[in-house]
Amino acid sequence: MDGRAVPSGHEHGHGDQGGTAGAGERPAGANAEREPGSGVRIAPRRVSFDWDGTPLHWIPGEPTATHVVNVLHLLLPAGERWFVKVFKEALPLVTDPDLLRDVKGFMGQEATHSTQHTYVLEHLAAQGLDTAPYLRRLDFLFNVLLGDKPPFRQPVPPREWLRFRLAVIAAIEQFTAVLGDWVLGANALEDADTDPVMLDLLRWHGAEEVEHRSVAFDMYQYCAGTGTASYARRLYAMAVVAPVMLWLWASGTAYLLRHDPVLGRRLRYSLREHNRAIAKGLLPSWGELGRAIPRYMKRSYHPSQEGSLRRAVEYLASSPAARSAAGAFTRATL
Repeated sequence: MDGRAVPSGHEHGHGDQGGTAGAGERPAGANAEREPGSGVRIAPRRVSFDWDGTPLHWIPGEPTATHVVNVLHLLLPAGERWFVKVFKEALPLVTDPDLLRDVKGFMGQEATHSTQHTYVLEHLAAQGLDTAPYLRRLDFLFNVLLGDKPPFRQPVPPREWLRFRLAVIAAIEQFTAVLGDWVLGANALEDADTDPVMLDLLRWHGAEEVEHRSVAFDMYQYCAGTGTASYARRLYAMAVVAPVMLWLWASGTAYLLRHDPVLGRRLRYSLREHNRAIAKGLLPSWGELGRAIPRYMKRSYHPSQEGSLRRAVEYLASSPAARSAAGAFTRATL
């Protein structure tokens, strides 16, 4: 892949999703574009980052803000590997060529995200911050509680279990799109002298989350339909995902602060410090995150309404890592 957003003529999955299309059918209006910059081809960018000069507290003087964001590096390697695994299971159900193309592009992007965040974990470990004990909890979540078969021998039919896990991914992707759009516009991070390599990683990843924001939702509705049962399952998945993500984020931040070798257990995670970082613009507000839930729960909702695809595509054209990846591909093909 060439590391660029390649025009494909349209972006599927837009429009009112409250119809009655059955499983395996594209919802009505799925090809309507909503903003300039849509109509991009989703493809992985083979980026790389040099972490040698990145300090442990890469937002200087802001350990809480740093570690709240560092939770991404904990969650994403395991989580995005799980996304790819579930989508591979669902791929045989997809016969629509446009959706199939976008799903494969999504899988390639998510696999690349997982790899790059794993490198950050290795960098944290090299600086004395061992995340292995926390990662074991995540492995249990994704491999056992959300594994190939329902946990505890629950009598859930295989197709229904697949649909539920696709609904969970769609709900998670709602938050990653919101976070991705936020980090693209978080100018306070530059003002705080944030490490430029880490900022590029976060914005490259955030831009790709905005770029593929609709794919998981479209995949879910393609496999589950858009009727009442599908809508109810979507609501249920969000009702599960939202509190679990909040718990994972709080417990992950607490773990990182507690094991930070520089802090030496002198600082604990607190809502006061978190809110102080929000006030400085270093973290998204609770309102920004919370409002994503009722938007998602509208029956007519579609993720193409989230964020700015134009801003995401523009960043991907200027990202140092993405530009380097595109240049490497070009040189390899000459």
